[in-house]
Amino acid sequence: MHSPVGSYEPLGDAGSAAVSRYLVFIVEDEEDIARLISHNLQAAGFEVRSFVSGGSVVSEALREMPSLFLLDVMLPGADGFDICRQIRQTPALSSTPIIFLTAKTAEADRVKGLELGGDDYITKPFSPRELVARVRSVLRGLRQAPVMPEALRLGDLEIDASSMTVKAQGRAVLTTVREFRLLEYLAIHRGRVLTRDQLLDAVWKETPFVTPRSIDVYVRRLREKIEIDPRHPRYLKTLRGIGYRFEVPK
Repeated sequence: MHSPVGSYEPLGDAGSAAVSRYLVFIVEDEEDIARLISHNLQAAGFEVRSFVSGGSVVSEALREMPSLFLLDVMLPGADGFDICRQIRQTPALSSTPIIFLTAKTAEADRVKGLELGGDDYITKPFSPRELVARVRSVLRGLRQAPVMPEALRLGDLEIDASSMTVKAQGRAVLTTVREFRLLEYLAIHRGRVLTRDQLLDAVWKETPFVTPRSIDVYVRRLREKIEIDPRHPRYLKTLRGIGYRFEVPK
C-alpha cells in the first residue's frame, strides 16, 4: 500500500560507534521508504535486512534471529498486525521487539498494535533521525542491567531478571520486553500504589507514543498471562482513578 514519503531529513553516522551491530528486519513494501530506512540505520551502525512482504519474515528470522522488527502495517497479503501475531506466537521470537510503521494515526490502531505486543508505533511521514532514536530506545531496554540480583518468587509467580523470563503457576510465560519491564518494576515496588505517569517514566521514558491508556493495555495483557482469573486479579490490582499496585496473594 502507498503512503506519503513526506519530508524526511537525512541522518549522518553520528553515534554509530555506540551501536553493537544489531540486526534489524525491515518489512516495508514502499521501495523508497525501505531504502531510506535502511540507509539511515546502516549509517547509525545497524545491520539490516529488507522484505517487501511478510511471507518469509518469520522463517528467515528463525535462521538469523534479528534484534528488532520494523513492520509496516499496510502490506500486501498479511499485514503488519498479522506478522506481529506470528512473531509473538513463535517462542524463539516472542520477546523480540517490534516497532510498527504506518500512515494510520487513529488511537484505535495504536491500541491494537499494543495489544498484539508491539513495543513502539511510528507514524508516517517521520524523521529518520527520530526513527533511529526510537530503535535505540527500544533496544536499550534489552541492555539495561537487571535491578534484581536473582529470581524473585512471589506467590506462584517467578520473575528472573537475569534471563528476562517469567513463570506463573509453574508454566513459562512469554512476555515482550516492555511487558517484562513493567511487571518487574511493579514487583520490585510491590505494595506501593504507582500512578500511570510514574510507570510511564520508569518503563518507557523516551517513547512518546505511550499514553496512560497504553499502560492499561499492557496491564490487561499481563493479567491474561499471569493471573488465574484475569477478571479477578490477585497480583495486579487497580486503584481506580490512581494507578496500579502489585500485591502478593496470601
